[in-house]
Amino acid sequence: MAVSPDFFHPPLSHAPQRVAGERPPGRLSSPAPGQRPAPAGRPPPESLHPALWRAHQLGRPAGAGLASGFDELDAQLPGGGWPPSSLTELLLAHEGLGELRLLAPVLAAVQAQQRCVMWFDPPAAPCAWALSALGLDLQRLVVLHARQALKGPARARLPAPDVLWALEQALKSGHVGAVLAWLPARLPADALRRLQMAAQAHEGPAFLLRDASLRHQPSAAPLRLELASAGPDRLRVALLKRRGPPLAQPLVLALPPVLSGPALARASRVAVAPVAAGLAARAAPSAQASPASGGPALSC
Repeated sequence: MAVSPDFFHPPLSHAPQRVAGERPPGRLSSPAPGQRPAPAGRPPPESLHPALWRAHQLGRPAGAGLASGFDELDAQLPGGGWPPSSLTELLLAHEGLGELRLLAPVLAAVQAQQRCVMWFDPPAAPCAWALSALGLDLQRLVVLHARQALKGPARARLPAPDVLWALEQALKSGHVGAVLAWLPARLPADALRRLQMAAQAHEGPAFLLRDASLRHQPSAAPLRLELASAGPDRLRVALLKRRGPPLAQPLVLALPPVLSGPALARASRVAVAPVAAGLAARAAPSAQASPASGGPALSC
């Protein structure tokens, strides 16, 4: 018996009619040029892992950051504070800019948890009175110097092998609350990577203090800041590297004051004098500028 082909395929007249411009059933609309389709019900990529973030967002570390004591700085740091289990590199033009006053709040908070703070090869002997005034507990401060300390220009350029070994072992041990290490300029790249890997087993913050001339050199530290003086009891902080977008303008932080009233007034006058001289040199005709004044060198 002959079977009608309509038994298997419905006649064309029975096919559903489609309105002009309507997409066929079962097909997704094509994305706009340059736009990727977003599957429905799938979470955004940055929610899949803490190490993922979008370029316009701050990174989301696995653990919350430790409060720095400066709200404007915490707002710009991934995790809302100093990162644990990670290196933080602080670049200085010279020591004594206020770096210890910047770090004193987080160091005191670590010591309040009954954990010690270790300093590795500081450039000068710590002042017990000044550290106590900043809230640090001297009973929980350990200072380590190189067995054969380098002197002169070599100290600023070459690392002491025993200090690097002790720093790496302290980070791996898990028994130290926070570490500060003053490291020289000529630090091998593999040594810095080893320190970063060791810091991943360290639950507290780890700060490396190095020379500001290294700002353009690559570093394994996920967070890099450049510190400079912005006046008496004020510190300029430029974020050179962070897990997130770059910061266009540096921050100016008000540090805990250490100068008396008269000393602060004298320091303010000294800081303003070069600026006023530079403005005067700019306003004066270049033909009348004397060689002793320095001419363009006095511009602010």
